[in-house]
Amino acid sequence: MPKYLEFRLPDVGEGLTEADIVDWKVAVGDRVTVNQALVEIETAKSLVELPSPHAGVISKVLVEAGATVEVGTPIVVIDTDPDGAPEDDGGSPAVASGSGGAADGAASADDETSGDVLVGYGTKHAAASRRPRRAAEPAPAGGPAAQPAPPAPATQPAPAAPAAAPPSPPAPATAPTSTGTVDGQAAAPSSTILAKPPVRKLAKDLGIELNRVPGTGPGGIITRGDVEAAAQRSEPERLVSYPGDDRPWLDGGVVSADGRQTRVPVRSVRARTAEAMVASAFTAPHVTVFQTVDVTKTMKLVARLKEDRDFSDTRVTPLLIAAKALILAIRRHPTISAAWDDATQEIVYKHYINLGIAASTPRGLVVPNIKDAHRMSLHELAVALGDLTATARAGKTTPAAMTDGTVTITNVGVFGIDTGTPILNPGESAILAFGAITQRPWVHHGKIKPRWVTQLALSMDHRLIDGELGSRVLADTARTLADPAQGLVWG
Repeated sequence: MPKYLEFRLPDVGEGLTEADIVDWKVAVGDRVTVNQALVEIETAKSLVELPSPHAGVISKVLVEAGATVEVGTPIVVIDTDPDGAPEDDGGSPAVASGSGGAADGAASADDETSGDVLVGYGTKHAAASRRPRRAAEPAPAGGPAAQPAPPAPATQPAPAAPAAAPPSPPAPATAPTSTGTVDGQAAAPSSTILAKPPVRKLAKDLGIELNRVPGTGPGGIITRGDVEAAAQRSEPERLVSYPGDDRPWLDGGVVSADGRQTRVPVRSVRARTAEAMVASAFTAPHVTVFQTVDVTKTMKLVARLKEDRDFSDTRVTPLLIAAKALILAIRRHPTISAAWDDATQEIVYKHYINLGIAASTPRGLVVPNIKDAHRMSLHELAVALGDLTATARAGKTTPAAMTDGTVTITNVGVFGIDTGTPILNPGESAILAFGAITQRPWVHHGKIKPRWVTQLALSMDHRLIDGELGSRVLADTARTLADPAQGLVWG
């Protein structure tokens, strides 16, 4: 087996093509074991930790945190024989799948002015990261002549410095102007910005737009000092902020020069949610039916279950009873559990209920589902609902948990909303909006009394579900909520 092995980004979902690198759990020089978490990635559906397929020492981290990479792209190199003799290939480790791109070059001469070396070159140790790939290769144009260094393991510094200290950058012919020019020329567009990954990350963290920063490094490259100077210049403007400017939803955004706007890239979960909702809204003809129902008996049942020792290990809420009521209604009208297959022009009837629960997370809306919910007792459903909610809030929902849903509940009532017209989750034919439960004056047994009342709204794909079927499902769901004992008759 080769000494150095590349680990490529795998497809952790069903046909996903890319993912965002969220956070590295390891650094260059760290020793790892098989199945140890290497990196946390965010896919279109969830947050996933990737385990190491090999034991060894991290030789190179090829992709920085925050980057979006395609499936199959090498992201890290692992030295699987760190205690063995170094391979003599001219100074650069050979990986099993071959090296390419930045791995064929040497670090540029201004590493000391911009922090760490380029991602893909290497390590935290300057000697190991700056040695040339081959002894015969010349130094980069305009830089100092590099002396060949004997090969050394990636985790150990070479015995001698591989190159002389870089000279001071040549002074520009004219000082950079306040409008972001260098040598009298306008700053380069973002596609041609010269800055290394550590500098780009620093600029991102400080909210500095690199295309507005004049570069003073060799060839106009933007250094760490340039970014820090730009941050100091803009700090007075950035201090004049709008309430809430430090909120998490602004993370990863770029603040405008005047500090009045922040542009946040649309990534992963939120981007895919937007795509799916647009596709659903303009593909499936939606129709929604509504019903207002007295759920006083449901509220009394919830209160009793909270005191029941059989439910002491889980949380009981009205959503639990609504979920059970919907499951019973679908079992009475199973043709609603279906999907429209555009590719084959077929209706797919599903002989199971994977109940989706829409969950709002800091990264956007996700809809994990409870597999085979129709087979669960009320207590089992309560436990599954609690586990699903906790996992979603922690951002640990797996892609498998969000596939093959049949019907979804969105609990808008937790926000005090009466009802809504929800958009179908792709691949499903119905979604139930469960509104806020409030006390209202209600005619009960011929008298006006304060009762607990809620509103239900069922959106459905009108290609599959006509008004009669949708109305029957909603009416049966409401009937169980009005009198939970009805579930004993239908269960």
